[in-house]
Amino acid sequence: MKKNWDFIIQGTIPLGKSLKNLASKRVPTQLQMNNSEHVSRGALIVLEGLDRCGKTTQCGKLVSFLEGRGLPVEAWRFPDRNTDIGRMISSYLTNRSQLDDQAIHLLFSANRWEKRSLMENKLRNGTTLVVDRYSYSGVSFSAAKGLDIEWCKAPEKGLIAPDLVVYLDIMPEEAASRGGYGSERYEQLEFQRNVAHCYRILHDAAWKVIDARLPLDSIENEIQRFALESIKSCQKKPLSTLWLNN
Repeated sequence: MKKNWDFIIQGTIPLGKSLKNLASKRVPTQLQMNNSEHVSRGALIVLEGLDRCGKTTQCGKLVSFLEGRGLPVEAWRFPDRNTDIGRMISSYLTNRSQLDDQAIHLLFSANRWEKRSLMENKLRNGTTLVVDRYSYSGVSFSAAKGLDIEWCKAPEKGLIAPDLVVYLDIMPEEAASRGGYGSERYEQLEFQRNVAHCYRILHDAAWKVIDARLPLDSIENEIQRFALESIKSCQKKPLSTLWLNN
């Protein structure tokens, strides 16, 4: 089967020549350190990918694994549908309301911003956050509708940059064959093809890309390895922010 991307990164491999990287790379800006910042902090670990690629399953497995090693960790998910903004988003995603494309994009971004302070506090105090979707989803899904990708990135600038991004790579056609597909607004094959294209544009060489067709335990083991490396390497590093230098 022809792969969705012409590379699979089991580590860090440069982007294939056939993929034009049309968007600026993430250049994190460091947040000012406070007097207690030299204590070990948590890692911000983000899982990304098309709908039904297996992100939610792998997020749960990773949290259980890290808890088993005695590490402070929490599972997060965007959109967070438990806030007022999140409930508006949920209504839109389940086709119970209609919103302008620009308006729903800004709501998705606001949903991340309303959690930013809590996220920073958790990370500074040593808790690792495993996040199911983040800004890259917000930008990719909105740009897939035809919105300008730089406009889509603008409200995300200043959010905390992940220490690790794992992308679960799957062909849109294969994702569409998985159970439950089509239950929400964005689970449409042609739209998911557009989302995959936008993810390619956003791709950063530091992302870890895993073939989502691999056996679940193989995917799980790879994510665990990347996560432990990230948690270890980020402990004495300051937090940084998304796209402020673009």
